[in-house]
Amino acid sequence: MLVSRRHFFPGLAAAAGLVQLSRAAILREGSAASERHFEIEDIRRTTVRMEFREVPRRNMDREIPHWRYAEICEVRLKCGVVGVGETLLFYTWGATTDAAVERVRGGSAVQMMWDDSLGAGLQMALFDAVGRAAEVPVHALLGTRVHQRTPLSWWNIDTSAEDMATECREALRQGYMSYKTKGRPWFDVFRQVRTAAAVVPPKFKIDMDFNDTLRDAKRALPILRKLEEYPQVDIYETPIPQGDVEGNRQIAEATRVNVAMHYGNPAPATVVQTGCCDGFVAGGGASKLMSTGRFCEQTSLPLWLQLVGSGVTAAFSLHFGGVLKQAVWPAVNCHQLFETNLLTQPIMVREGHAVVPDGPGLGYELNRDVLELLKVTKPAERPEPDRLIETYWPDGRKMYTANNGTVNFMLEAANQERYPFYEAGADTRLVPDDGTAAWRAMYQKARVNGPIAAAGL
Repeated sequence: MLVSRRHFFPGLAAAAGLVQLSRAAILREGSAASERHFEIEDIRRTTVRMEFREVPRRNMDREIPHWRYAEICEVRLKCGVVGVGETLLFYTWGATTDAAVERVRGGSAVQMMWDDSLGAGLQMALFDAVGRAAEVPVHALLGTRVHQRTPLSWWNIDTSAEDMATECREALRQGYMSYKTKGRPWFDVFRQVRTAAAVVPPKFKIDMDFNDTLRDAKRALPILRKLEEYPQVDIYETPIPQGDVEGNRQIAEATRVNVAMHYGNPAPATVVQTGCCDGFVAGGGASKLMSTGRFCEQTSLPLWLQLVGSGVTAAFSLHFGGVLKQAVWPAVNCHQLFETNLLTQPIMVREGHAVVPDGPGLGYELNRDVLELLKVTKPAERPEPDRLIETYWPDGRKMYTANNGTVNFMLEAANQERYPFYEAGADTRLVPDDGTAAWRAMYQKARVNGPIAAAGL
């Protein structure tokens, strides 16, 4: 049973009128009872394995199958309230360590919750727990809400043109108005955008992250100008290396499409001085996000929130979308990838936006039946199944790439220019392991030598 907020904080206004609740504000009575109310009594972590939906599955399995694994962190306070958080184990900006858990046990959740070094799951759970104990939403702990609704984007890794169109159509059906994906030389980006744009209206937006595979402004601009002919194309993320300030400035000036960069490289002041991009990708812990948001507000630069995980992480992201004035580009949470929802209620999107929750804490509840159903033993290390990827072109050429123990093995090959540069007609598929000697021989050869040109299996 929750203790009334007014019992501990008699001077607080209704949640809608709250300003940032610092430790001093929450405990301003200075009472030992208030301090004990927020004491961290116990921490529980549970690993789950979440399956992807059909279309994401055949594409995610090429490169990042390990995104299936998440750790749910539950923090119990002395008052009996439980807060929930999540770490996508092999991707999230910061995984919660055993040392971090021991460091906060017995301490004050109010004191600890702004410490980004605790990792995603534990920090998120502390915010949820404090909000629930205070009977206020997380956004009231972060600052003053400036948005009642916040934009969300549908996400999938790079796919075939047909799969991209299918995902855009499904996103639109579920109320989304934007789709973010990857631009890669092993797919025909022109066919991808042409096929997807044919199934969605002009106001539906397509954003493409190139992860600097376009290499330089001279080679990038012909491709970017051709893609911008489609009204749906709205944002290019990191088209060339972010450190190439002059090249990025040329791109930003030469295209009508917005150019986004991850905040921090180059220095944010350099971005303002040179105009080398139009806005930022914001990620990391709560303190970093709020700092990024303050800079964007001071400089009137837009941002999108990139907090990746299941619906638990997406719910947390909604609150930052509520308080960060410049969070006007659609947030990327990737929770649409999974076929099972870890929340008791889905996050509903209408006209591209979701409501910023007003309930205590995250404003959403963990589905404990699903948690129990998906529970697995935590992998000792990142799962690395053998994968053989075939890239092919209409003239019959084929290349084979194998995973090599690194996460971005295909991206590394692209940035070493091991693939033909964004040729029309390119397509890629995961070659199933059929148990034959031919498959194993090709896999071993590609793993040792990197992408290789060869006849088909």
